[in-house]
Amino acid sequence: IRKIIISQPSRGPSAYIPEKEFGQTNDVVTLVNRLMAEYSTSGRLDNITRVMSLHPQYLESFLRTQFYMLRGSAAPVLVPDKHACGRVSEHRRILRMAERVGLCAAEAKKSQRNQQAPRTQTMKLVITGENNWSLAELVHAVVLLAHYHALASFVFGSGINPDRDPEHSNGHHLVVKNKFCICDLANDNSIENWGLMSNSTENTDYESEIELLMEKMKKLQEEREEEEASQEEMATRFEKEKKESLLVMSGAFDDDVVSMSNASRYIEDPGFGYKDFARRGEEHLPTFRAHDYSWEDHGFSLVNRLYSDIGHLLDDKFRMVYNLTYNTMATHEDVDTTMLRRALFNYVHCMFGIRYDDYDYGEVNQLLERSLKVYIKTVTCYPERATMRMYDGYWRQFKHSEKVHVNLLLMEARMQAELLYALRAITRHLT
Repeated sequence: IRKIIISQPSRGPSAYIPEKEFGQTNDVVTLVNRLMAEYSTSGRLDNITRVMSLHPQYLESFLRTQFYMLRGSAAPVLVPDKHACGRVSEHRRILRMAERVGLCAAEAKKSQRNQQAPRTQTMKLVITGENNWSLAELVHAVVLLAHYHALASFVFGSGINPDRDPEHSNGHHLVVKNKFCICDLANDNSIENWGLMSNSTENTDYESEIELLMEKMKKLQEEREEEEASQEEMATRFEKEKKESLLVMSGAFDDDVVSMSNASRYIEDPGFGYKDFARRGEEHLPTFRAHDYSWEDHGFSLVNRLYSDIGHLLDDKFRMVYNLTYNTMATHEDVDTTMLRRALFNYVHCMFGIRYDDYDYGEVNQLLERSLKVYIKTVTCYPERATMRMYDGYWRQFKHSEKVHVNLLLMEARMQAELLYALRAITRHLT
């Protein structure tokens, strides 16, 4: 028996966040209006922008970058029409690009076992021929794909309601086999307690939860100042965290849960989706060492050379979200959250097999509780399966604006990880 269950209506820009949270000061309203007039690609204040406006500094960087990708005159893949009548053609063209580059991306994931695959797939796209692309066009397409793949994580992770269809709170249905009785994303009756597995803070009250987290941060900082872990020890901790990330949510979802969003009309293979970068149980898991290929030292210069100025815009956006802080945690003020932000960003990269030699991944295990790891993996790898229970289930004393900040960090880490793999493949093609 198969059934289609439709999410219940929810007011406001987000199904997870009360509408009253979006009351902004006059200064923020003025800024948002200016940004929309300057950078809007839709001509209206959409729900994504409304949710991001909880962090206006980041919003400006995001809109500027997105506008440049879609409307910038330097874009190698030219859009056919800048007026409303041309938007359908533009989106169809992007979807056609996604179909071709998606094949390359799929092969790149498999390439962890066969390092020749991404170079081969890149050559198939750019080899001389009437219908093939220049490297500049390929880089533009890769940036667009990474942008929208990552944006999906933010949209579903924040429960953003669609602008065009107020009848459905999350803009999609789920086709579900009868293993799950209810699947209502907005009201969060879905998957019951799947994935929210036991963790050390499960039975603590909300207030002690935040105090415990702050105490761990303080202790880790003291330990770091007293004695740094050896390279061997840090490598071992990374491998442990990487292997455990493959087990997060194991068995939590039915493989036959298929997204039936409006975009499904463009999908030929509904089963095509995220696959872990290595099989569970493998002894020697592949590692992408940021020391050998990083955004700062390699990706930035390549993308900027082939797609003028986009490197600067992306770099500003990455730095903005990584350094964004209000020095608060829930009701606590004057808190240095650097350690927490770095743990979130690096955990996403760890899930994709990316390692930073100078980072102690023991901090990830100390700071990110089990329910948060489940949420992170869901949002970054299976965003359409995110639920309100997952959103509410971690750091329960945090403000909604702080959880939106978490989602921004996850989105940008997800985008950078995808870019690193794609740009490394292009670099290898060039060499």
